[in-house]
Order: sequence, then structure tokens, then C-alpha cells
Amino acid sequence: MTKRDPAAPAAAIYLASASPRRRELLAQIGVPHEVLRVPAPPGEDEPWHPGESAADYVERTAREKAERAMAWIDAQRLPALPVLAADTTVIKDGMVLGKPADRDDARRILRLLSGSRHEVRTAVVLAHGPRRDMLVSVTAVDMRELSDDEIDRYCDSGEPWGKAGAYGIQGLAGCFVARIEGSYTGVMGLPLYETAALLARVGVRRP
Repeated sequence: MTKRDPAAPAAAIYLASASPRRRELLAQIGVPHEVLRVPAPPGEDEPWHPGESAADYVERTAREKAERAMAWIDAQRLPALPVLAADTTVIKDGMVLGKPADRDDARRILRLLSGSRHEVRTAVVLAHGPRRDMLVSVTAVDMRELSDDEIDRYCDSGEPWGKAGAYGIQGLAGCFVARIEGSYTGVMGLPLYETAALLARVGVRRP
């Protein structure tokens, strides 16, 4: 866990993610939280299983994050609080476009997205005791045509790394996005409408 400011309000939930964007979004709606830094499982990061649909993939990975966090809480004997976990997946023509492995992979992904529509799914899971609740945000994103030079300059910025689909809508790539139908915060990685609805189910409400 991260160290908590003694003057800050007591955490209402654990966030099973080290994503700074998810932390910022929870802070935006006034939900005090602690970050759980759960060790990642060995092997490939969030592998896409053969025959698995992209929709099933994002729901499975979000559930697995929540379950690993719950097991970590038990193992570390941490205070019992609800656990919020999420996974965001960029989908193009039924394919999961994950985090780029390197610069060539980032270029490949951005060329696939250039001048076309793709889908961003974020599954949010709230685990509390034996209870597991999930909501999924689905957003259509239209990306304008990108030149090879724009793609290279974007890669030079360092923004594609660690981001599904090799871009972050809240950063420089915001000028690549012509239109969205759905949730802007869902594309960022934590849809606030769905998140607030899940938290309300266990009595965690905004101030």
C-alpha cells in the first residue's frame, strides 16, 4: 500500500491498481482510498486466451485483479475494506489491442486505429466479502487519420507505453480523437458513472 497522509480521511476502499489516472478519477469524485500494490502473477501480463472474445477477456481480467487483491488482503492481514479493480481494453475488429511491447508494436497499433472506429471496454469490479459486483462501460472512439510522422512523434513523447491501444485520451492523443460515443472516463480507465453506482451498492457514497 502507499503511505497515507495522517490528515487525509480514512480510506473507504482499496484500489487494486497502481494507475495514476484511476487514482485521480477516484479523487475527483471524493472517494478516499488506499492503493494495493499486489504482486503481479508470473508469466505474460494479462494474456488473451485462445477462443476468448474480447468482451469476455476484459471481464475476466478485471475479476482476476479483484481476486488477487482479496487474497493479498487475507495474506497480509489487512483491514477488511471493499476492493475496486478495473481493466481497460481497446478492441478493433474483435482483436484485443493491449499495451505495446515496444516502439514497433506501438506504431503497428496506432496504424490500425488511424482513420477508423474502435471500441474501449472498461470492466469495473467491486469485491466486498463474498460479494462480487461488476459493471462494464463500452465506448466507441473515432480516431482521425494519423500520418507516420505524427505516430513517430507521439511515440517520442513516451505516452504510448503502459497504455492499452498505445494511447491515452487524456494526454497528447486527445487531439487524435474526433468523436466518442460513451464514457470519456471509461476510455481513461475508470468510468465514474459505473464506479459510483458500484460503490453505492456497498454504502460508499460521495461526500
